[in-house]
Amino acid sequence: MQKQNISRRKFMGQASCGAIGLTSLFSTLFNLKTVNAAAAFNSSVGAKMDDYKAMVCILNSGGMDSFNMLVPRGASYAEYAASRSNMALSQNELLPINPLNPDGKTYGLHPNLVHCQQLFESGKMSFVSNVGTLLQPINKQQFYNGSIPVPLGLYSHSDQVMQWQTSILDKRSGVGWGGKIADLLTSANENQILSMNISLAGSNIFQSGNNSVEYSIHHENGSTGIFAHNNEDWVVYKMKTAAINGMVNPGYQNIFKNTYRKTIKKGIDGHEMLSPILQSQINFDLPFSDTDLSKSFQMIAKTIAGRDTLKMSRQIFFIDFGGWDHHDSLLDMQSDFFTVLDNALNEFNAAMQQLGVHNKVTTFSLSEFSRTLTSNGNGTDHAWGSNVFVMGGAVQGRKILGNYPSLSLTNFNSNPGSDTNPLDVGGGVLTPTTSVEEYSAELALWYGVPSSELLTLFPNLGYFYDPMSGSNPIGFLNL
Repeated sequence: MQKQNISRRKFMGQASCGAIGLTSLFSTLFNLKTVNAAAAFNSSVGAKMDDYKAMVCILNSGGMDSFNMLVPRGASYAEYAASRSNMALSQNELLPINPLNPDGKTYGLHPNLVHCQQLFESGKMSFVSNVGTLLQPINKQQFYNGSIPVPLGLYSHSDQVMQWQTSILDKRSGVGWGGKIADLLTSANENQILSMNISLAGSNIFQSGNNSVEYSIHHENGSTGIFAHNNEDWVVYKMKTAAINGMVNPGYQNIFKNTYRKTIKKGIDGHEMLSPILQSQINFDLPFSDTDLSKSFQMIAKTIAGRDTLKMSRQIFFIDFGGWDHHDSLLDMQSDFFTVLDNALNEFNAAMQQLGVHNKVTTFSLSEFSRTLTSNGNGTDHAWGSNVFVMGGAVQGRKILGNYPSLSLTNFNSNPGSDTNPLDVGGGVLTPTTSVEEYSAELALWYGVPSSELLTLFPNLGYFYDPMSGSNPIGFLNL
């Protein structure tokens, strides 16, 4: 075997970081939340669940211009084209879709979303329109006079991307609703070593709970583990393995030391469980493309294929498909991004059908905001209300839910009474009509979160939906 030069700093860094995949040591230390664990969550769930369910969250970070993803056609197209000016897509190139819940408008998808058009038309995908961060329902006048509070850091990347992941809208929080769900439903999994939350994007807010830490894997290398741990081919590696085991196997009286020890030990044991599954060769009927996004979905598909071996009844996966902050070259960049996204979603959908879990896996999108309807010259800027998609066998497919807004622009020189768009607060920024919390709550209900816990997860949900009503918050999933 070829010897490698390993510095002391590299040795310590790999020993600490590798145990939890690609999550950094310092991120891990900040995520050691066992001391403040919300033990009350577990008592509300009760017996373990026998049925498998998985949520796959894809964060389109940067702010996807989603009004070029889902576009009005027909009579409403002229309004879209006028507002979007040189950012408008040609009506002739839009891919027509036919929703089962018509609202009097006709719609199309971006021309590079060929597979999404097919997924939608076959009932495997739906869209939820004009979703955004809202503390309370708000209209334009209330926005202008400040009588209803707006989310902290509106239009800010860092604040809005955090709020979509946490549903805490009036302050900054590092605890995500995916992490809280893992806290809540931890007893659902027989396997208490491997985390319910698997990340393809390292440490992230969405999967950070009060008592749970995401397990990070790589889109190409799978579960990396600690470099050279349990490698018997070289004496230095044997010494390293012995040293690490000597640190993580004993117990410690100090609660912080013991918590860190258990986290690293769980990481080592989880790697031994997951690594063979991710290294296995599965011949998917529809091969995954050679892009980072498709490879991430392939790793998720392999993990789901090993669910019985892993003894997992509930899993949450997270992908960050970033780069959507298209202040410039929007049309060219968006075309490339939509092609990558379209292929990956189609491949993953095919894999879930092949594995027989299509009805048990729901894939959904997040993005901190959409973009302004108006052009800045060669791109668009930060806005508010956004369109999102949901895919899977449990989805009430072929629907456009929420309220697709008018895309006309406010004319500030006109008589206020003649304002044609009560949602445009200026510059093509649209006030959301569906809250992020309604969207997130429906996913949580489908996943198995009791209605009684929804307000704990989503504090402002009561302004938009009665958790005890027995109805769906929006209606895009079969509960």
